[in-house]
Amino acid sequence: MNALHRLLSHDLPRSRWLALALLLIFAGLALAPFLFPGAKALNVAAKMLVFILLVASFDLLLGYTGIVSFAHTMFFGIGAYGIAIASSRMGEGWAAVGVGLAAAIVVSVLLSLVIGLFSLRVKAIFFAMITLAVATAFQTLASQLSEFTGGEDGLSFKNPTWLQPSFEPFESEFLGVLIDGRLLTYWLLFVVVTLLFLLLLRIVNSPFGRVLQAIRENDFRAEAIGYRTVVYRTLTSVLSALFATIAGALLALWLRYTGPDTTLSFEIMLDILLIVVIGGMGTMYGAVIGAMLFVLAQNYLQTLLALGATAVQGVPVLQALVAPDRWLLWLGVLFVLSVYHFPTGVVGRLRARAVRMLR
Repeated sequence: MNALHRLLSHDLPRSRWLALALLLIFAGLALAPFLFPGAKALNVAAKMLVFILLVASFDLLLGYTGIVSFAHTMFFGIGAYGIAIASSRMGEGWAAVGVGLAAAIVVSVLLSLVIGLFSLRVKAIFFAMITLAVATAFQTLASQLSEFTGGEDGLSFKNPTWLQPSFEPFESEFLGVLIDGRLLTYWLLFVVVTLLFLLLLRIVNSPFGRVLQAIRENDFRAEAIGYRTVVYRTLTSVLSALFATIAGALLALWLRYTGPDTTLSFEIMLDILLIVVIGGMGTMYGAVIGAMLFVLAQNYLQTLLALGATAVQGVPVLQALVAPDRWLLWLGVLFVLSVYHFPTGVVGRLRARAVRMLR
């Protein structure tokens, strides 16, 4: 038990239901290739892993420091493009992955440092607008520099041999599943995301993380007692960009492709915001719960509506309402209901309920 406490940086779920949900999600993602066979299910699980890391890195900014930034997808895209450009220029291999990831991290750190130093002294709304402008400019640049980025078509590339679908290290199946490069890529994502999520938990529960929360609550008071808030906010921006870059690199390895729509679109930024609100800001665990709920709804809500439309076939109004092409409408309704019933997010609500039961 003490080892578990240390592994989670003494930030326990503090709710039996939350602990059970997190345990089920962890087991489900770890064993997804065996529990949920099929290409679509594995794609959904991989997207969950990427979004858990991406949203957790954004929560470090918004939930723990109170910084509203719309440039997060820019760093996400830098990580993906770094892998894609290096692999397409240097050819398949771990050297290309290493060079691409290193170059992407350097670019992201420098950009986040510049944005932080020049913009974090302004008021929150102006900083948000500056990051939005920078992210939009970067997306436009990625679309126009077709010689390097592939333009609107994006870039396709080959992974290292061990991560290619044709790679099959074992001749026989294991638990009914043939292990290949695709599954090895998935487990690479799982291990990296798990380790980095635990690292983020360590960061937010360290003395550094306590200062960030103090800045979020009252930056003037934090400045008055001796903390240089600009320095802490800038470091947070750099750390958040670093984790988002790695998330983008993982997505590129999984898709073996990257383009403006897969990593740089503003829709992804909206998805991140929705997941943070649904899961709960300033909790880290909210990234896990929110990503799971959102990605499942995004991928399977249309299928459920198709079943519903079949069940109410012949009823004019109901059949129109539950038509599969109206899944975005119902996704919006579910989001409004979740915000109404869980104003502090699912994790915040479960933790508050656990506290009330202890009294």
